[in-house]
Amino acid sequence: MDKNIKDLKILIDSNSLNKRIKELADEINSKYSTNEHLTIICVLRGAVMFFAELVKHLKMPIKMEFVSLSSYGDSFKSSGKVKSFNLSLPPLKDENVLIVEDIVDTGLTLDFLMKFIKINCKAKDVKLAVLFDKKCARKFDIEPDFAAYEIDDKFIVGFGLDYCGLYRNLDYIGYFE
Repeated sequence: MDKNIKDLKILIDSNSLNKRIKELADEINSKYSTNEHLTIICVLRGAVMFFAELVKHLKMPIKMEFVSLSSYGDSFKSSGKVKSFNLSLPPLKDENVLIVEDIVDTGLTLDFLMKFIKINCKAKDVKLAVLFDKKCARKFDIEPDFAAYEIDDKFIVGFGLDYCGLYRNLDYIGYFE
């Protein structure tokens, strides 16, 4: 299905998006002390813009790490299989970890990643921050600790989220009808 930007409807404008991300950072700041070290893992590629905006407002010392996982490919729906492109992480034993993801829908990718970090990396604490929580699509028992927005069953793009690699660069969130 070919999608054109002229068919895109604005769901959340840039100012509202940035304001809400700042509020979410404040929630995270209240959870951790300002001298408590936190390792933040960005799930590439979709979360990169959310991640970059979020970390600007965090007050504690942080380490930034990146992983590349997907279950979508070029489709509107999850393939049902996690594709691990890059899951190389430093030692996380006994560390506080915050995973930052663009959207949790079925929960497949995040279920896989959270179990991997808890079991294989032996992190002390693993929390999840998402830009969008799509509860209506959930198939795995995943609940974000921090969520900027809850969304119904729309396919959204912008601010890192894409359709076939396109529209990640938009500074707002849009959707196709």
